[in-house]
Amino acid sequence: MDIHKQKTRLSVRGSDVAGSIFDDVNLSGATYENVNMSGGTYHNINLSGCSFDDLNMSGWKIGNANMSGLRVSNANLAGASIVNSRLEGMTIDGVDVTDLLVAWREKQAGQK
Repeated sequence: MDIHKQKTRLSVRGSDVAGSIFDDVNLSGATYENVNMSGGTYHNINLSGCSFDDLNMSGWKIGNANMSGLRVSNANLAGASIVNSRLEGMTIDGVDVTDLLVAWREKQAGQK
């Protein structure tokens, strides 16, 4: 099926649309329930204002992302890695991460 330059509303249920391509598409306000999006590639995507719940994000790689204002709660972050990122104002359980890193680096320098 090819939908090109159409403005329509779709209701897709119990279907397999694996391998589909969405390019220059407005999906704002769409609802996704019980959807398998594993193995997909997402580029130049605006997810501002979205809400995600009950996700399996294991193995995710996120780069060049503006995640300011992000709130993560009740998450399993075991093995997570944050590198080369701007952390000003980031907190973990209310504790400023940049302060934690300064204290950790000072402790590391004192042990040498």
